[in-house]
Amino acid sequence: MKKILVLHGVNLNMFGKRDPATYGTVTLDEINRRLEELGKELGCVVETFQTNYEGAFCEKIHQACMDNVDAVLINAGAWAHYSYAVRDALAILHVPIVDVHMSNIHAREEFRHFSVVAPLAKGQISGFGLQSYLLGLRAAAELADGA
Repeated sequence: MKKILVLHGVNLNMFGKRDPATYGTVTLDEINRRLEELGKELGCVVETFQTNYEGAFCEKIHQACMDNVDAVLINAGAWAHYSYAVRDALAILHVPIVDVHMSNIHAREEFRHFSVVAPLAKGQISGFGLQSYLLGLRAAAELADGA
């Protein structure tokens, strides 16, 4: 069974409370539950991880390498825009990476238009709220199958 790691970055534990006009009212727990349900439908084991500590985030990526995950779905939050530590950790992986964002980062502040994660990803999905994650998981599952 394919194993897909879902990484939620800094401040994403505040989904449902943080700026509902931008991110909606769905909580991180609801996102994770929906991802796990969809994972079962797709024949995947989905592991989710969230932290507000960049070092812990990088260590989880290192562990993913050691655990031989089949794909990574990542919403690095603000780290996507500036964390070369996260980018370099992701570069160690030899599996498909799918970059997701709840909001349309290209329709927001200028600094959000650039992502250090995106060049390492097979693709990026943004602007669809919860659906960004679900579409991303579908893509990661297909990519893990070699599609």
